Amino acid sequence: MPNQLSASSSPYLRQHADNPVDWREWTDAALEESVRRDVPILLSVGYAACHWCHVMAHESFEDADTAAQMNRDFVCIKVDREERPDIDAIYMNATVAMTRQGGWPMTCFLTPSGEPFYCGTYFPDTPRGGMPSFRQILSAVTQAWTTRRSEIESMGARVREALSDAASALPAGGVDVDERLLDYAVTTVLGDEDQAAGGFGGPPKFPPSALLEGLLRHYERSGDAAPLQAVMRTTDAMARGGIYDQLGGGFSRYAVDNDWVVPHFEKMLYDNAQLLRVYGHLARIVDDPLSGRIAEEIVDFLRRDLRVVGGFASSLDADAAGVEGSTYVWTPAQLREVLGDEDGDWAAALFGVTEAGTFEHGASTLQLRTDPDRYADVRRRLLTARASRPQPPRDDKVVTGWNAMAVTALAEAGAALGHSDWVDLAVEVLTELVDSHLVDGQLRRSSLGGVVGAPLAALDDHAALVTAMLTVYQVTGETSWCDKGLALLDEAIETFADPDEAGAWFDAAQGTLIARPRDPADGATPSGASLVAEATLVASALARMGPATRYASIVDETLTRGSVLLAKVPRSAGHWLAVAEARRDGPIQVAIAEDSRSSGELATAARRLAPGGAIVVSGARDSQPLLDGRGPVKGHDAAYVCRGAVCDLPVVNANDLAAALTREVAN
Repeated sequence: MPNQLSASSSPYLRQHADNPVDWREWTDAALEESVRRDVPILLSVGYAACHWCHVMAHESFEDADTAAQMNRDFVCIKVDREERPDIDAIYMNATVAMTRQGGWPMTCFLTPSGEPFYCGTYFPDTPRGGMPSFRQILSAVTQAWTTRRSEIESMGARVREALSDAASALPAGGVDVDERLLDYAVTTVLGDEDQAAGGFGGPPKFPPSALLEGLLRHYERSGDAAPLQAVMRTTDAMARGGIYDQLGGGFSRYAVDNDWVVPHFEKMLYDNAQLLRVYGHLARIVDDPLSGRIAEEIVDFLRRDLRVVGGFASSLDADAAGVEGSTYVWTPAQLREVLGDEDGDWAAALFGVTEAGTFEHGASTLQLRTDPDRYADVRRRLLTARASRPQPPRDDKVVTGWNAMAVTALAEAGAALGHSDWVDLAVEVLTELVDSHLVDGQLRRSSLGGVVGAPLAALDDHAALVTAMLTVYQVTGETSWCDKGLALLDEAIETFADPDEAGAWFDAAQGTLIARPRDPADGATPSGASLVAEATLVASALARMGPATRYASIVDETLTRGSVLLAKVPRSAGHWLAVAEARRDGPIQVAIAEDSRSSGELATAARRLAPGGAIVVSGARDSQPLLDGRGPVKGHDAAYVCRGAVCDLPVVNANDLAAALTREVAN
């Protein structure tokens, strides 16, 4: 059968549509073909911005002889891990269990029923470095399938059982999520900080986005300066390092070195959405123009480079014209060519561009150690020149959860920092998401060019979208977003909550895969379980009495499950920490009752002053639950600050509001 990927909703799969491999998408028909032909399945999983996925494609999948062997002996299935995180999670767990390492491209060989019996990642086209060639692997698997079938089937059954066991819920009897646990988690994390270079642990260094947000919230609640200082060291090092695009804005996925100099160049929406939240939050706390500038540049990057029909695109590739990082790196001669000798030499010193180079072939990534007055003009000229270079391909797939995180960050930061256009952008994207991704009451995972794909949304998609809706509701006062968010949250609870284990969650809806995945640990993106804890926490403060009580119970049950992560692996529980910190404060609720002639000044101040995770709403008396029975005071807008069931007297100016918030946090 011919390659079937040309009409896929995934740009990654479309990249492979011209391969001589007879690729199929993951469907029941593909699995049935494996049964009919009595051959194993070759499952290849990757994503559009993956450099080594491109390498393996060029070496093996574009080779006619390799493709012929694949087509003869296997049913070949391609999966975009970003479109089908459920499939990726199951077989990545198998790969790690078999090889003690994981990554992409992921290559798995399965029985016709989907049970993995041999897994790996990248295989070269010729043997090297102790690795067999991909064709040698194909031949060995075919021989084993032909001569040792019973052994393979027995292994597959054992792996299937192990995968099911690995997907068990976290223990119900966790420790109390109290100040002592949160202090311990933060102290443990800070013990891993690289105080010289920023970040936690050694290379490769990934932006610890959710963890930074959790540390900021801990500082705001406890007043302990140590986590704030750690956040500032890390955010400053990342913002000035090569991992940050000093010309175009936006962060790369990770740095391969300890000092954030050399990135793996792909830019992911989910990283930049989370980091916008962090830098926007930091800009509210400290008097440092760098964090505010980085937030502004991330938004510029999102708007300029990732905005597509339906929302924001998923990523920019690591490669351009087949060369990794070629869009972004410079030599001293290239700087002089664009800027002239004087400015070129000045820029080389500013950006750390040397004759030896910091990357490959004498080229350097751009770093920024100071903020001179000439920087803005030089940056503009270099960015204009860079536009003439080959540009990295873009994965235009719009992923629900990642876009929802971007909406939340835009709305939060825009409202708090006085950027109404960011709020407008958040509303635009949220509207497009809901219009295209909610189909007959079911939320879908992704779309391309405004056409929604078939895969259903996962738990993280539902939870992140609920939080986005409730955040936009808080910022705009548009009650329909609250209604939609609570309805979607109820649907998520019905679909993903474990009926046998209170506070435990599955990451995917019930289906036909060999296991139902769940991973509560936070990774490059927050886990579905920690995201649903956030969504239910916000909902518990915004819903009417009955649902509010229900949501609050779910929050506490979920956090109790997640407490084991905070106690044992807090660096993998950054979003859990952020939610738990907000929960310890109730969360703080600030309701601003506005007069009919209100300028909105007090509401703006509240959004700037309130700690991360606080609930802030504004409007007329009785217009929403938090404003029931609350009105202006003597013709002035009034802010009502509550922590749990305990409320302060209303205040009518920003200074008194700041004092009330400080008093509440201190309690």
